[in-house]
Amino acid sequence: MQKNIFFKKKNIKAQFAFPNIKIKKNFLINDVKSLDRAMINDVTFLDSIKYALSAKKTKGSLCITTKKLRHLLPDNVEKLIVENVLLELAKVLKKIYPSSDIDYPDFSLQKPSIRKYNSVKFGNNVLVGKNVKLGKNTIIGTNTIIEHDVNIGKDCVVGSNVIIKNALIGDRVVLQDNCKIGQKGFGFIPLNEKNIKFPHIGKVLIKNDVEIASGCTIDRGSVDDTCIGKNSYLDNQVHVAHNVKIGENCMIAGQVGFAGSSSIGNNVSIGGQSGISGHLKIGNNVKIGGGSGVVNNIPDNSQVMGYPAVPLKEFVKQRKKYDR
Repeated sequence: MQKNIFFKKKNIKAQFAFPNIKIKKNFLINDVKSLDRAMINDVTFLDSIKYALSAKKTKGSLCITTKKLRHLLPDNVEKLIVENVLLELAKVLKKIYPSSDIDYPDFSLQKPSIRKYNSVKFGNNVLVGKNVKLGKNTIIGTNTIIEHDVNIGKDCVVGSNVIIKNALIGDRVVLQDNCKIGQKGFGFIPLNEKNIKFPHIGKVLIKNDVEIASGCTIDRGSVDDTCIGKNSYLDNQVHVAHNVKIGENCMIAGQVGFAGSSSIGNNVSIGGQSGISGHLKIGNNVKIGGGSGVVNNIPDNSQVMGYPAVPLKEFVKQRKKYDR
């Protein structure tokens, strides 16, 4: 059972977490997880029919959902019926992880110990938090900040003015200047009276042999993790939102933006200034032309372009029609 090393957790029972709703079994909550990852004594959530398959297989003990969706869940899972799933989820996350809705300053930051990190090369004005692990032969550039509990593998190169928090980074990873890794994502629940901030308890996972160019921003996950697969390359000023999964051997050109919870397959190429909407699935071996706006799922081995993105042959036909 993996512990959340980045956020302090409060141990509370289900009835305390949901005081206005009668809970059949008042168990001690282990964690809050997505449908796929939830196990016994975990709280999970179902807010869209898109996740019907995951709902049928979930092993969580209690699921926050709606009347319309409750039939998708197994009989042994207690259903917590609400009108606004994400609002209730935000409330319970805030109770269990009180510090997860804001990026508070890390007051453990200090100049790195040369004795502790004797095989690491540091530039000037580097600050490192408690319990940080840095692999052999890793290089850290000037004015970079690495916050508490971050792990960085061996033979990595981290540029100048980089901030890393809530992240586990593999071997031979390159993070160029001015990258920001692991900050809270853009998560709000719009209500009539005000917008409610959604806590983010996930982390960023960057696998081996990834290169992330200057000025990229990668948000940590909200409930799941944000992940960049091995041997992938992100060009300058790419933004990766919370919970996004980018596969292996992907090539992402400059100024591409990924909205939250989208899944990108292996061997995907995306042209510059493209936008990927949230909660989409992009298959393996997909090529997306520059400046495209992707608003629908894309199957394996597809080539698309345009706004909204359409198959490449259709895009070419449309252009020929307009050029007449």
